[in-house]
Amino acid sequence: QVQLVESGGGLVQAGDSLTLSCAASGLTFSNYCMGWFRQAPGKKREFVAAIAWGAGNTYYADSVKGRFTISRDNAKNTVYLQLNSLKPEDTAVYYCAADTTFTRVTNPASYDFWGQGTQVTVSS
Repeated sequence: QVQLVESGGGLVQAGDSLTLSCAASGLTFSNYCMGWFRQAPGKKREFVAAIAWGAGNTYYADSVKGRFTISRDNAKNTVYLQLNSLKPEDTAVYYCAADTTFTRVTNPASYDFWGQGTQVTVSS
């Protein structure tokens, strides 16, 4: 049974930083590209960042480029999202997801497995 478990969310102030983690089990982690998405209340789930199997390739949404960093540790079956210079508009539930390809990384429908999400709230 595949499980993706996010952690690290919380309530922070604008300008602060957070590190989200997503621990994977039940799959061969190194065979999957990993993505982070977020969903704010009343809005569609939106792409944040993705990383390929060996971490050689990464891709970011324009809204987070230069502020967020995605990384992975295949030995620990974990993907991370470092969030810096947080803004109130970054407030959302953040989800990690696993995909065997790195072709349509911005499309939620491309991903095979999803975590339950972790809440990030940024106050102004």
